Amino acid sequence: MIINSAKELKVYREAYELAMDIFQLSKRWPVEEKYSLTDQVRRSSR
Repeated sequence: MIINSAKELKVYREAYELAMDIFQLSKRWPVEEKYSLTDQVRRSSR
């Protein structure tokens, strides 16, 4: 099997899905956390 892109790898797809889940969950956090903790968690999930 030839892989043309990292996006074809199962581990890439699962990591991307997890990052999107983290992003969606962080939307529900309180407003006072919006700019500090939320930003930090979102950046670290990438």
